[in-house]
Amino acid sequence: MVKKVLIVSAEIYPFAKVGGLADVAGALPKALHNLGVDVRLIMPYYGDIQQKAAEFKIKPADVKNIPITIGDKIETFELYTANLPGTKIPVYFIRSERYFDRMGVYFDPETKKDFPDQAERLVFFAKSVLDAIPALDFHPDIIHTNDHHTSLLSAYLKLSYSSHPIWKNVASVLTIHNLAYQGVFPRKILDIMGLGQELYYPTGPFEFFNDVNLLKIGLLFVDSVNTVSPTYANEIQTPEMGQKLDGVLRSISDKLFGIINGVDTSVWNPITDKNIEYNYSPDDLSGKRMMKSIVLREFKLPEELDTPLLGMIGRMAAQKGFDLVGDILPKLIEKNAKLVVLGSGQVEYEKMFGDFAKKYPDNIAVYTGFNGPLAHKIEAGVDMFLMPSRFEPCGLNQMYSLLYGTVPIVRKTGGLADTVIDSDEFPNRGNGFVFTDYKAEPLFDTICRALNTYSDRKRWRKIITRGMKSDFSWEKSARKYIELYEKAKTFKKNK
Repeated sequence: MVKKVLIVSAEIYPFAKVGGLADVAGALPKALHNLGVDVRLIMPYYGDIQQKAAEFKIKPADVKNIPITIGDKIETFELYTANLPGTKIPVYFIRSERYFDRMGVYFDPETKKDFPDQAERLVFFAKSVLDAIPALDFHPDIIHTNDHHTSLLSAYLKLSYSSHPIWKNVASVLTIHNLAYQGVFPRKILDIMGLGQELYYPTGPFEFFNDVNLLKIGLLFVDSVNTVSPTYANEIQTPEMGQKLDGVLRSISDKLFGIINGVDTSVWNPITDKNIEYNYSPDDLSGKRMMKSIVLREFKLPEELDTPLLGMIGRMAAQKGFDLVGDILPKLIEKNAKLVVLGSGQVEYEKMFGDFAKKYPDNIAVYTGFNGPLAHKIEAGVDMFLMPSRFEPCGLNQMYSLLYGTVPIVRKTGGLADTVIDSDEFPNRGNGFVFTDYKAEPLFDTICRALNTYSDRKRWRKIITRGMKSDFSWEKSARKYIELYEKAKTFKKNK
């Protein structure tokens, strides 16, 4: 049985968060630990984290000046350590003055552009991890990498570290959180990777349309791969959703699996949530109605509690369906529905929804930016949640919505398809409303179905109750990850 796991991630909540990867990297270890796994985490020590060192109780570890070869130069790193807040799970931070002392995770917060030396940073991080762990006297059974930021580790394990006494029996796992981000760099990255040029040839492991794709490398050298939902694992093997890697993914389909993300119910639970003024449960929904009142006041909308209130939270991009929602908003207003939006992203969508809010001040309100506590209030206070995504590897907000008695309206894709069941198609087990074609008209028709059902209070209550009793616990997901780790060990032995 797998007893020791090292999780490697470019972001881990609450230390650094850009997207859903951080939430998973911060929650999965807790569930694994509760199941008896000795799990540890490692990430870069960004300048943003250094500023909060006292808050997180981060202190130096007894590992300093470890040399790493990057192309024709030698760089060094030192380690810092803390516990994942609220646990005894060790987290290690790799500090490099050259690569990580700056502010920002993936891009410069001032220019909003990727760091020009991002390729070097990722190579340095991968090599540092493999040299840091022996110095800590930790011998993992599994090294669990996440996305392209850490996917080079599996290649180093196979090509450079396979005979090392610590690493030779270690199996590797790679989780794809979003295939759209692959880490594609010019061929010159091979000079700093230090793995030679022999594997760079047309369709070879290191070649990707005349460039180098770090995620592709990880996929070809890792022992097991998973995505964050079963449906997404199938979708990405198609030309439509494969982001030019569908052929590679089909070639490794025997080691590709899907595991739906869990929800950290210590953070997202309407019964105990400290971010909402009124807590509630499936048996007593009075607090939800009061939260609706608070959300309407917060967004300065008329306090009409019997009018359906819809919510959207997320990155304002076409992937998330903001273009579809923009197309139907005038018709939605005619239905006397209200919409609150929290998010930021592409300028055209920020402007579009800002203009709608000015045009329909009694029906639409927008908060541009990120506001964690407000996100909790929206989930608690709205009646329906819109997630008409073009693609969605897993999605978390639809699961938050279900647990908060907020009925999700989603497109049938990725994790949305795995978690939301259409209430008209399956009356006895439906928990939301689902459409298939990525078009404005099917979205509008589905919203209308939800609005019609909303007027049937008895049926609406049943739909809400089903959602609130869903099991999205991380324990359930963690058990599947342990199964995945065992499969990775078997795959490694059989190669």
